[in-house]
Amino acid sequence: MKPIFSFQRGATPLLVSVPHAGLLVPQLINDRLTSQARYLPDTDWFVDRVFQWVVEKGGGLLVANYSRYVIDLNRPPDDAALYAGPGTGLLPEQTFAGQPLYQPGKQPDEEEASKRLQQFWMPYHQQLRSELQDLKQRFGHAILLDAHSILSEVPMLFDGTLPDLNLGSYRGASADPGLVSESMAALGADPGFSLVLDGRFQGGYITRNYGCPCDGVHALQLEIAQSAYMCEQPPAYDEGCAGQLLPVLQGLIDTLVRWSPADD
Repeated sequence: MKPIFSFQRGATPLLVSVPHAGLLVPQLINDRLTSQARYLPDTDWFVDRVFQWVVEKGGGLLVANYSRYVIDLNRPPDDAALYAGPGTGLLPEQTFAGQPLYQPGKQPDEEEASKRLQQFWMPYHQQLRSELQDLKQRFGHAILLDAHSILSEVPMLFDGTLPDLNLGSYRGASADPGLVSESMAALGADPGFSLVLDGRFQGGYITRNYGCPCDGVHALQLEIAQSAYMCEQPPAYDEGCAGQLLPVLQGLIDTLVRWSPADD
């Protein structure tokens, strides 16, 4: 089996997590998916590519290699709901368009769900937890940016068109207010990109679980509308659009790398 994730250690308190850009699906799972689901339409396309330069700026980079259809790394292990209303769970059984992932009668049972949790979910989170603890010991604090993207229009999840940049701080609970404010300023540097704080995407399990400002760990989630950097249908990286977005993201990373709590 191929590695669960790729990891590059950084030289600053920042770690960027990319849990949903993976494209690998074990054959025994893939054979049971519908023909539509095999295209992995809900992938956070190219987010690993969008942030591949982070290590050059001193940040660490943790990227999942397996698809969210295998298991969703941004959901709690007990599969508790994160948001009110429709959504997808730890082991998704439908796409964001509401279409079934599995052929009739071929959904995973509880035993398979438990095995996937141990095989795919646990290693990613063990690495994530370990690295944040290490960063805190090395620098006195750690900053986690959980990086995502999604189609700009997903009627099952939100009305209308999503803003280009969606920063989540779990309503201020997952990061220091000063860090949130400076991050919003960095993301708002280019008025050509629309921006919202704690809108539809306030932070999933990773942001909520690991962000603990009182303990020196600050977590933010960035959800990017895919129309801001790629062709959505069919999915294809757009060098022109991505090139316009890149300075904004670099500004955010620069902010996160240099930020320090007032009492550090």
